[in-house]
Amino acid sequence: MQIKRTTAILSASGLLACGAAAGWMTPSFMHSGVASADVPSATQAVIIPLGQAPNYRAIVAANRAAVVGVTVDSVEHLGGDQGQGLPFDFPFGNDPFFKFFREIPVPKNNVPVHGLGSGFVVRSDGVILTNAHVVRDAQHVTVTLADHHEYRAKVLGLDAATDVAVLKIDAHNLPTVRLGDSHQLQVGDYVLAIGAPYGLEESATAGIVSAKGRSLPDNSYVPFIQTDVAVNPGNSGGPLFDARGQVVGINSQIYSNTGGYQGVSFAIPIDVAEHVEQQIVKGGKVEHARLGVTVQPINAALAGSFKLNEPEGALVSRVDPDSAAAHAGIKPGDVILKFNGTPVTDAGSLSAQVGMSQPGETASLDIWRDGKAMTVKATLGNAAAGNNAVLASASGDEHGKLGLAVRPLTPEERSQAGVPSGLLVEQASGPAADAGIQPGDIVLSADGTPLDNVNELRKVVRKHKDVIALLVQHGDARIFVPVQLG
Repeated sequence: MQIKRTTAILSASGLLACGAAAGWMTPSFMHSGVASADVPSATQAVIIPLGQAPNYRAIVAANRAAVVGVTVDSVEHLGGDQGQGLPFDFPFGNDPFFKFFREIPVPKNNVPVHGLGSGFVVRSDGVILTNAHVVRDAQHVTVTLADHHEYRAKVLGLDAATDVAVLKIDAHNLPTVRLGDSHQLQVGDYVLAIGAPYGLEESATAGIVSAKGRSLPDNSYVPFIQTDVAVNPGNSGGPLFDARGQVVGINSQIYSNTGGYQGVSFAIPIDVAEHVEQQIVKGGKVEHARLGVTVQPINAALAGSFKLNEPEGALVSRVDPDSAAAHAGIKPGDVILKFNGTPVTDAGSLSAQVGMSQPGETASLDIWRDGKAMTVKATLGNAAAGNNAVLASASGDEHGKLGLAVRPLTPEERSQAGVPSGLLVEQASGPAADAGIQPGDIVLSADGTPLDNVNELRKVVRKHKDVIALLVQHGDARIFVPVQLG
C-alpha cells in the first residue's frame, strides 16, 4: 500500500504537510496553542511497570505541562511575474475568445499564512523538539506553553532527512518530558499522544504500536513507528508516550486519503530525534553518513537464487564509483546481512543504520557473496557529498522460459549508458516480461556474472532450473530482477 501524501508545507500553503500531521488553522484557532488550566510548573513522569495497563490519566497529568503549541507565521507568494498570466486554472479552458483574460499580467502578492503544530520540552532551559516540516520556511515561530505564556522561538536547526527540528525559547526551569528507549518498544505495546489536533489544545489520544521499522518514501533514514493512535493536523511534532509515561517518538505522518486520521499513523523514534538534537545543539547542523550503494529487498525468489536460507538482508544492485562501498570492495550482487553487528532485516533498515552513523566512521559489514559469508570494513562518507542509498523493488514469481531476445551493446551504446558491457533487450516475453523487463533495458549480469555476449547468458541459464537473478539497467536505475525459469 502506498503512503498517500497531501501537498504542501505548513508554513507556506496552510495545507497538510506531506501527509504529515501538521496543519493550518482558521483565525479562531491561530493562537490557541496548547492550553490548560491549573497546570503545575514542574512534574515528574510516572513510571509504570511493563505488562500492566497504563494509567493514561497519570501520564497526561505528569506530562501535559511539557507539551507545547507551535504557531508558525510565513508568507505564501501568489501570482507571477509581469506578463505571466493568471496563476489559476481559467474556467473557459483554451477558448480563443478568452485569450485576453488568460494573459492578463498578475503581479506577485505576499499572503500571510499561519500554521500550527505541536512540540515538547526536552531541556528545562527551553530546548524543544518538533517536526522540521512544521517550522521549515517560517518567518516567525511562537511557542505557547500549557499555562498560556507565549515565547518567540529560535530555530536552532532542522534536519529535513529525518523531519526533526530543534527550537529554543528564552525560559528557565521548564517542566520536561522523560525520554524513553524506542528500541524496547514492541508491537502491541500501549502508546499515547498529546498534541493540538485542529487547534484543540492538550488533546490526548491512545492506541497501540502497530509495527516498527517502517520505511516511508523520502524518509529512508527513519525506521518509523506505526501506531493506530488518532493523529490529525496539528499533532505534528508532538510526543508519543509509552506505558511508562516516557517519550518514545515524535508524531510525524499519517496515511490518509482525506487528509485526516484513518487508523495509520507514524512517529519518528526518539533515539533518531535525540541523535539529531545532539548534533544541532552542539554544532548547529546535522551530518549523515553515506555508504554509496543502491539496495533492494530480498524476496523468496532472490533468496533462493543467492543461496540464502532466509529472505533477509539488503541486496546491492549498484555501487557508486569512489564511494565508501567501492573502496571496501563491495560489489553488485552482495547481500549485506549485518551493519556493525546489527542484523539488516531489509533494505530500509540498512538505510536507517547508515544514515544515523557519522561520516568518517569505520563500519563493519557482514556480507554474503557467492554462497559464502565474509566481513568487510568501510570508512563511511558524507551524505552531503552524493546520493544516499535508495530503496528499489523487485518482483517476479511467475514460471516459464526466460523469454528474452538480446544482443551485445555497441561501443556507442556502452558509452551512452555508462557501462563497460551488457546485453540490450530487444524483445521481452514470458517470465522476463512478467518480471518487468522491457525492450531497451540493459542486462548487466546474471547471478553476478557480467555479461558481454549472448553465450555467457546462455551458460548461466543452463545451470539453473528454477530462478535466475538478472541485474538490469532501466534508464539510470539498476535493479536485480528474479526471473522464474520453466
